[in-house]
Amino acid sequence: MLSKRRTFIKNSFLGAAGTLLSAYSCQDQQHKEALAGPPSIDYSTLDAALAKPVLDTTGLNDPVLIESLQLLRYKNNFLCRVRSRDGAIGLSVANNAQMRSLYPIFLDRLQNFFIGQDARQLEALIEEVYVYRSNYKLQNLALWVPLATIEFAILDLLGQIGNRSMGTLLGGVKNSSISVYQANNYRGESATASIEKIKATVADTQAKAVKFKIGGRMSKNKDYPPGRTEELIPLVREAFGQEMTIYADSNGSYDVQESIRIGSILEEYQIDFYEEPTPFDWYEETKAVADALSIPIAGGEQEPSMRNFRWLIGNDALDIVQPDIFYFGGMIRSMRVARMAATKGKSCVPHISGSGLGYLYMMHFVSALPNAGPYHEFKGFNTNIPLECPTADLVSKEGVIKVPTGPGAGIAIDPDFIAKHVVVK
Repeated sequence: MLSKRRTFIKNSFLGAAGTLLSAYSCQDQQHKEALAGPPSIDYSTLDAALAKPVLDTTGLNDPVLIESLQLLRYKNNFLCRVRSRDGAIGLSVANNAQMRSLYPIFLDRLQNFFIGQDARQLEALIEEVYVYRSNYKLQNLALWVPLATIEFAILDLLGQIGNRSMGTLLGGVKNSSISVYQANNYRGESATASIEKIKATVADTQAKAVKFKIGGRMSKNKDYPPGRTEELIPLVREAFGQEMTIYADSNGSYDVQESIRIGSILEEYQIDFYEEPTPFDWYEETKAVADALSIPIAGGEQEPSMRNFRWLIGNDALDIVQPDIFYFGGMIRSMRVARMAATKGKSCVPHISGSGLGYLYMMHFVSALPNAGPYHEFKGFNTNIPLECPTADLVSKEGVIKVPTGPGAGIAIDPDFIAKHVVVK
C-alpha cells in the first residue's frame, strides 16, 4: 500500500512538474512575443527618426554655460529669462493661461537643474530633466508647459549668440512663410449664428482655409445646441465654396459609432480633415474611426507621450499629427513627432496655444518642418506684449505670414515692459 502511494505521489509530482514546465515554457514564449510587439507593425523607421539629433549647434564652438534661469511675472504675464556666464540673454513668453497654475513646478522641479549646464546640450538636458527628481511622474501639461517655456528661452539664447533663428537651430529653415487657417469656436450658438461669425473672422485675415467646431467637446455624443453640427457642416461648405480648405474639430465629442456617422457627413461635403473624433486618449478607438473613413484624421494636441505618438503613427491611427509645442514640452520633442510622421508620408500641423506668443513659436517650428501641412492654426496676434520684429511685420496678408529671420525668436520685447516684471520666488 505504501509503495503504491509513493508511486502515485511520484507520478503526480512528475505530471505536475511537466505541466508546470510546459506552462512556464508557454508563458516564456508569450512574454517574448509580447516584448517583440505585434508582428505586423515595423517601428524601425520611426525609431530611426527618433534617434536622429534635432538641435543643430553648428558655429557654437564654445560652451554656453547657464549662469541664471529666472521666471518673471507681471500680473498674469510670465517671462523666462536665461543668462549665460558671458552675459548673453535669452527670453521667452510662457503659455500664460497655464503658467498661472504651473509656475511652482518651474521653480521647484526644473529651474535649478539647468544652472551651470551647457546650453548647447539642450537636447540631452531635456531627456535628463525628465528623470531628475522623478519629474516623469508629472508628465503632461504640468511638466511640459514649464519645460517648453525654458526650452524657448534657451533657443533664443543660442540664437542670439550664434546669430541664428530658431528654425535654423532646429535643422534649417524650409518654409520662410506660413499659410494659416482661421480657427473658430462658436459652440453653444446656433448653426446660422455660427456661420455668420465664421465668415466675419475669415474676412479679417483673408485666410484660404478655415476650421470650425462640431460636437460639444468631450460631450459623449451631445451637440450644443442639439442638431447644430449636422446643420452647420453643409452651411460652411456652401458659404466658402469648393476652393476653400475646410477642417472640422470635434474635440473628442463622440464614441466610435457616432464619430463614423458624423465623419460620413463630413466626407459628403468634402471636409479636408477631421480632428479628434473620439477622446484624445482613446487610441484604439481613434484607429477604428480612421480605418472606417476616408477623410484624414488629425490629432495629438493633448498627447503628452512620445511612445503614444509612436503607436498612433505606426498603427495609422492618425493621418495628420498635431503636437502642441507648449503642451508637448517644446520644439525639439515636437520635431521628433513630425519626423516620425514624415517616415510614413504623414504631415504635421501643430496645435497652437492661444496665450502669450504661442503663434510666434509655432511659426518658427513650422519654418523647420520637413512635412509641414499646407495651412497652420491661427487665432490672432497677441497685442498685449509690446515688441518689435525687424525682419517681419507679423501681419496676415491674404492668409500668409512671413516668419522672422532675426536671431533667436527674432523679436525684441519692450525693455520697459520687461522691467515691470518681478522675479518669482
